[in-house]
Amino acid sequence: MLAVSPPGNSDECACINRFGSGFQFDHRASRTTVLIHFFDYSGTLEQMKTLARGENVTSPSTTLTVTVESVAAVDVSALLLAENGRVRSDADLVFYNQPVAPGVEYRRDSGRHVISVDCALIPPDISIVAVTASLDGTGSTTFGQAGQMSTTVADASGGQFVTYRAEGLTRENALVCIEIYRRGNDWKIRAVGQGYDNGLAGLATAFGIVIDEDEDPPTTPPPTTPPLPAVTREGSLAMKSELFAPTHAEVPGSGIQKQGSKMCRVGMNGELMARAGSMVAYQGDLKFEAQGSGGFGRAVRQALSGEGVPLMRVSGRGDLFLANAAQDVHLIDLDGTDGLTINGSNVLAFDSSLSYDVKRVQGAASGGNAGFFNCVFTGRGRIAITTDGVPVVLQVDQPTFADPQAAVAWSSSLSTKVKKNDSFGLGTLIGRSTGERFTLEFRGQGFVVVQPSELPPGGLIGGSGSGEQAGVGGALGGLLGR
Repeated sequence: MLAVSPPGNSDECACINRFGSGFQFDHRASRTTVLIHFFDYSGTLEQMKTLARGENVTSPSTTLTVTVESVAAVDVSALLLAENGRVRSDADLVFYNQPVAPGVEYRRDSGRHVISVDCALIPPDISIVAVTASLDGTGSTTFGQAGQMSTTVADASGGQFVTYRAEGLTRENALVCIEIYRRGNDWKIRAVGQGYDNGLAGLATAFGIVIDEDEDPPTTPPPTTPPLPAVTREGSLAMKSELFAPTHAEVPGSGIQKQGSKMCRVGMNGELMARAGSMVAYQGDLKFEAQGSGGFGRAVRQALSGEGVPLMRVSGRGDLFLANAAQDVHLIDLDGTDGLTINGSNVLAFDSSLSYDVKRVQGAASGGNAGFFNCVFTGRGRIAITTDGVPVVLQVDQPTFADPQAAVAWSSSLSTKVKKNDSFGLGTLIGRSTGERFTLEFRGQGFVVVQPSELPPGGLIGGSGSGEQAGVGGALGGLLGR
């Protein structure tokens, strides 16, 4: 506490007012007592960050307080979303009439809307907590008329560290302000700014909440097609498309994840091996380095066999998106007890903890063709493979046969050999053939992944090319005319 004389001029008053609520005057007799509160402003004044739309930051704590302030009257809610971007049930909507859900609580505080989030208590099948705002219908009908609205996030100590001001809004009346979402073992905060022009009901419906119909429905029939989600840009009208639905949003999680059926997303924080040229997009600080065959012996085998994987090493921290010729993507986890044999043309990406080699199928002649020389992966980690179409997985508990170009991958513990179907004679020379000249035979206990395609993926050397489908050829393939 510091006692001073009453301020006698405007300069003294101005000096004190600059410090805001850190000072209080207590007029007693002929003196004024100034109560000085020393706050730690490191989290509010010096490190407060204003997020741009789409920008994200790592949360400094697992306990967060989200405050929404608006000039216009709004309803604020929080949606608990699963990995598919939708609620599990209506209980995952937190608002004034249902203020509590696991790890999330809503309350009003001096006219402000406050959402408390305890990430440690959020159910493990919830990936995103979306904080939304919608006009309550008592005043402005669009955010373009409503005036300023801001969303601020404070950490466990109460220090405000990020804020997001929704700007450039026009005819929207509902908005996803921010998302608090999982990223591996961490939680992150993203400014979203996705707008809707059909209010809280339309916003809730877009995230899977069923809106009960009124007992006396209005005479005007509802539209036959559901409204499309919208996004806005600074100073422009809302843009609508099914592309902005949560099903097309970036999937969360670290490591190799499926992004739809034909792409994979990798939450990078280290290294990854990927097919050269398979990158379609990335965010963050990533470095790409071309890799050779991985040793002189492997390089010789790859050159002779026409099989292998043209690789690039990706390192850094960020999000990486991979695809190859719009083929279907599948993920396989290896636990170290068995290896995975796969055609090089079907390898998309794999953890750097895995090792691979090029090996010849038992009984195949040297010179090789796709299916005769293949890549064998061992160790512990995840691998992303591609198939031309939706495959079938055959459990091998009896002799099993497959076309070398259709057999994508199989358990390395299986015994394999090449079976010759056509006998080489005059009929073969003049073009009469079954079309199934060679077949791979599998015996033992394991599985075989077979794709619905026998077309040569393209390229003269197996597994070559920059991101394109490739893998059949080699010396023997040329001799056989395949």
